[in-house]
Amino acid sequence: MDFENADYVISTDPARLDLAFLCRMLNTTYWAQDRPRPVIEESLRHSLCFGLYRKVTSEQVGFARVVTDQATVSWVCDVVIDEHFRGQGLGKWLMSCVVSHPHVRGTTSLLGTRDAHGLYEKFGYQRSEGMRRLRDGTGSQGTGTAAPGPTA
Repeated sequence: MDFENADYVISTDPARLDLAFLCRMLNTTYWAQDRPRPVIEESLRHSLCFGLYRKVTSEQVGFARVVTDQATVSWVCDVVIDEHFRGQGLGKWLMSCVVSHPHVRGTTSLLGTRDAHGLYEKFGYQRSEGMRRLRDGTGSQGTGTAAPGPTA
């Protein structure tokens, strides 16, 4: 699926993604600064990805990733715009395309941000507290030991 304006195109075609750009951009963020390239590659394979490209050069200048079951829930993550292209409304346009996509539009959509609440609130996101489980099985605190299972 493609979205176009006068100078840019947003595409969900995974073949268009520029992996070097994505690794470079994600490694400059507070949330993915230590994410290795193989993990980035694997995350792309299992996500709905939105690449933002200049029409004239096909250069990738932005990105958003959505993890979704396409019916009930979606998680918007890894939203980035190259610093040289910020201030043009591209982040707003990118998010507009993300939330209007048929695999996202009808879902309960989640995201986390430390610094862009104002942007996401424009698209209906509300600040809330949630819970999380980290990849190593622990929460933000705790021992990581498993709770006893049900008894027979």
